[in-house]
Amino acid sequence: MNEKIYDIMIIGGGPAGLSAAIYARRANLDTLLVEKAAPGGQILVTAEIENYPGGVKGESGAEFAARLAEQAKSFGYDEAFGEITRVDLVGDVKTVAMANGEYRGRTVIIATGSVPSPLGVPGEMEYAGRGVSYCATCDGPFFSGLDVYVVGGGESAVEEAMHLAKFARKVTIIHRRDELRATLSTQEKAKKRENIAFMLDTTVKEIKGEALISALVVENVKTGETRELTPSDGDSTMGVFIFVGNKPQTKIFEGKLDLEEGYIVTDCDMRTGVPGVYAAGDVRVKELRQLVTATADGAIAAVTAEREME
Repeated sequence: MNEKIYDIMIIGGGPAGLSAAIYARRANLDTLLVEKAAPGGQILVTAEIENYPGGVKGESGAEFAARLAEQAKSFGYDEAFGEITRVDLVGDVKTVAMANGEYRGRTVIIATGSVPSPLGVPGEMEYAGRGVSYCATCDGPFFSGLDVYVVGGGESAVEEAMHLAKFARKVTIIHRRDELRATLSTQEKAKKRENIAFMLDTTVKEIKGEALISALVVENVKTGETRELTPSDGDSTMGVFIFVGNKPQTKIFEGKLDLEEGYIVTDCDMRTGVPGVYAAGDVRVKELRQLVTATADGAIAAVTAEREME
């Protein structure tokens, strides 16, 4: 066990965690950042960031993450890399256990994020960031004037389809059932959009292409018929947006914190129901999961933790 007791232990090195680290170190708090992989989180797979205030034009998610990590590290904090095996959040001193040892701190900020649920079809991972996307707000403008396919039939899928309809020539919602799961009011709004179409009783079997997507193989679940969807004449590619759910990274916190559909419940100051434990970014219950809200959450969590330690 590491004998040092940190003021703040931050679990997760995405934008929320790195933002929390900046604010914690600027407050001169002893800080440990725990990350299982490279800092940056889901933003690493974003092709280009257009909607972050004051962002650098043309900058990719990976470039932004590297810049943010460099900024955070300039304030100085300790790091621990690897999978967490156990957490103890009860009491005045919290424990985070990893394969390489145990770390202790007075407060914990959980910023483990969430990951989009994949379809699990051939070509999906290969073309992520090259036609396959999981965020309409992030990537919609890159598909202006092109055909776009949205996979999913829930509320988020239909809402994101309506957002994409502002940019795309045509948006087709592909859903495996014979009716959508979105609320009727949301469905009615989508049906009023002239450039939104519906392909029901259909599943995606494969995503094909070369440098970019050039074909989508779909199957009718009732007839078994398969066919290839290709870009419109004159287009070299198309977009495929996948909205079949998100998976918050909270398994290790089950039974220790209040969860709602897997997401951590917090108040507006990022407090959980456990004293000294906060959550920030995509891992918590919230309406908008974007880069700008993640960094804001991290700052709020660190400031709240500092004030309550004082």
